[in-house]
Amino acid sequence: MYKLKEIIIQRFYTEGIVSNSLAILVGILTGIVFVFYEQATFFATRFFFGKNWGISWYVIVLPAFGGLLIGLLSHRLSNKRCGIPDVIEATALHGGKIPAINAFYEVFLSIISISTGGSVGKEAPGVLAGTGVGSSVAGFLKSPDNRFRTLISCGASGGIAAAFNAPLAGVVFVVEVIIGKLESKTFIPVVLSAVFAALVSTIVFKANPIQVSYYGLVDPLLELVLYVILGAFAGIVSVILIKTTYFSHDIFQKMPTHPILKPAIGGLGVGFIGYSYPQVFGIGYATITSALEGELVITLLIYLLILKIIAFSLTVGSGGSGGAIVPSLFVGSMMGGAFGIIVNVLFPASTAPSGAYALVGMGAVFAGTAHAPLTAMLILFELTRDYNLILPLMAACVISKTISSSLQGDSIFTETLRRRGHSIRDGTEINVMEAMKVSDNMVKDVLTLNENDTAADLLRLMQKSKHAGFPVLNQNGQLVGIVTLHDMRDKVPHGELGKLIKTIATKDVVTAYPDESLDVVLKRLAARDIGRLPVVSRGKPDKLLGIITRSDIVKSYNREIIARNQQNKPK
Repeated sequence: MYKLKEIIIQRFYTEGIVSNSLAILVGILTGIVFVFYEQATFFATRFFFGKNWGISWYVIVLPAFGGLLIGLLSHRLSNKRCGIPDVIEATALHGGKIPAINAFYEVFLSIISISTGGSVGKEAPGVLAGTGVGSSVAGFLKSPDNRFRTLISCGASGGIAAAFNAPLAGVVFVVEVIIGKLESKTFIPVVLSAVFAALVSTIVFKANPIQVSYYGLVDPLLELVLYVILGAFAGIVSVILIKTTYFSHDIFQKMPTHPILKPAIGGLGVGFIGYSYPQVFGIGYATITSALEGELVITLLIYLLILKIIAFSLTVGSGGSGGAIVPSLFVGSMMGGAFGIIVNVLFPASTAPSGAYALVGMGAVFAGTAHAPLTAMLILFELTRDYNLILPLMAACVISKTISSSLQGDSIFTETLRRRGHSIRDGTEINVMEAMKVSDNMVKDVLTLNENDTAADLLRLMQKSKHAGFPVLNQNGQLVGIVTLHDMRDKVPHGELGKLIKTIATKDVVTAYPDESLDVVLKRLAARDIGRLPVVSRGKPDKLLGIITRSDIVKSYNREIIARNQQNKPK
């Protein structure tokens, strides 16, 4: 019996099986938590808006009241605030460790913000709810960093999947936005979590957030050109949305007012806008649906496009809580709907209804705002379950993201991290590497070989130093090559240790310069698949100054990250 138990443990208790099983658990729990969040938001909104909508002053003051509640809670628990940027930072820098209580606390604040009229979305809080679930499960099991990171990624994918009933979009959102790259070890767990979260939310909630009509291309050639133009406009609108949001944030940061009152002031601004245009209150699914159905006139579409950007910026910039995903979809639908009405007038017989352009505009603005074109495409595809507009959608999303990236280097999520001093790309903080120079991290006391030394000398030096490669100098102390363990194995037959180093060394030496960044050098090492570079003077490429290895770069990076984390800890 004991041996059977050992066999079962060895066969089935593997990292893959454990991670996949926990991913399914996280997906199920995320779906349940999101449904509770959805229902809590619905009933809270009905409570605040249900009976008093007709009182004019009430709708102006209500968002300010919600802002005041958020201000009071945030001031008492300011170190508990978090958002999608914090999830990105945690996966890149902290082994995926983010306090679950912080994520759930932000979800609670978003219920207050949305139900009192804050102009934000609930899908990003859904991501945080999933992150909180993943963090809770990982923390309860005292998981190592790699599993911690995997499980909060599973929670994030489950949050998007549950919110939109879009498991594919949830997976790609994690790849594009949270992790920044496709990792085989996390891909299957993330997929499983998204699938089960979507299943749970669909079974319990049984409704899509946005009802979408089916559209196609009337004149494919002409309309593809028009959709490309729409994508360009979407890229510009995305940049305006990002810059307006952070401009508002900067204004409120500098405002000489007690922090408790700032969300209330932002809420009051939203209240004044919503008094005349109540469509900007809350999430706005009904208004998006009206744009997709072509039920809104062009003037209202343009007004709502502008006012939603302002209302969202006031809500988030002042300290309110909520997501940027649905607001960007809202803005995109208004912009696309207005564009569609114009092209319908210009080309009445060759263009689809304005709702088709509103649909593509939704995806394109989201792609430009989040710098996540694949996620945008998949969200729209999974909402419509229709391929008819997939080509224009792909074109517009890519164009939008390209223009947005060129005008605004960071997305609406990573701009927050850039302001903290982090520049995260592909799951790594690249600005650390860019700021660190070779001269400060190279080894200056270099062990070398003379070109007239022998393979026996190389072998002794390797055994003594534990290094696997050495620069080779001539009689004048000039760099003439590099010799490695690989050269020893390939070029020195067994027993022929008398061979001269100059006959086996690599003459075409790849080098680094002391003023180069570690980022540049690491890419050079990766491109050549080598482990070390001699450092030479730019003026004298044969003058050896030091050597830098891949392990030197990794150690320097880790030390710098630890130092920065210590500096960023709250006092």
